Amino acid sequence: MGCCTGRCTLIFLCSLQLLAALERQIFDFLGFQWAPILGNFLQIIVVILGLFGTIQFRPRYIVVYTVWTALWVTWNVFIICFYLEVGGLSKETDLMTFNISMHRSWWREHGPGCIRRVVRPSAPGILDDYSYVSVTGCVIDFQYLEVIHSAIQILLSIFSPPSLEMTSLILVSCYF
Repeated sequence: MGCCTGRCTLIFLCSLQLLAALERQIFDFLGFQWAPILGNFLQIIVVILGLFGTIQFRPRYIVVYTVWTALWVTWNVFIICFYLEVGGLSKETDLMTFNISMHRSWWREHGPGCIRRVVRPSAPGILDDYSYVSVTGCVIDFQYLEVIHSAIQILLSIFSPPSLEMTSLILVSCYF
């Protein structure tokens, strides 16, 4: 096996996809965003299958990886549209949390340069432990950080050569 083969490239890009998905999974867990957590979990599983299929010459696993890559790109395009509020989508809805919790993106309050201040409501009858969070001074808004994460996922998916690898595996298996 040479150093610059499509197989090595796919292994390298799958490893990068795995690291990026794990990083994204951590921050989605911190924000209790259940829809992205589910998507990231599936991404991690399918990338591991893609790695296994590449290393062990299993064309069916690479086909599953290829089909999932198309779905993953579609999901990340939806995430970009969601956070940029394209087509009537609103980042203020509970769509990402399946309406289970009031949590939002972890980056909303903890982005680079953000100053987080808890403001206690002064109105009577409101529980003392219920507080509002004021965030100021962010270097980059949270929705753009989420868009950057999705764009990185799309780029890693587009530049992986599963179709080239799958074609070569099928050709090799036809001759043996």
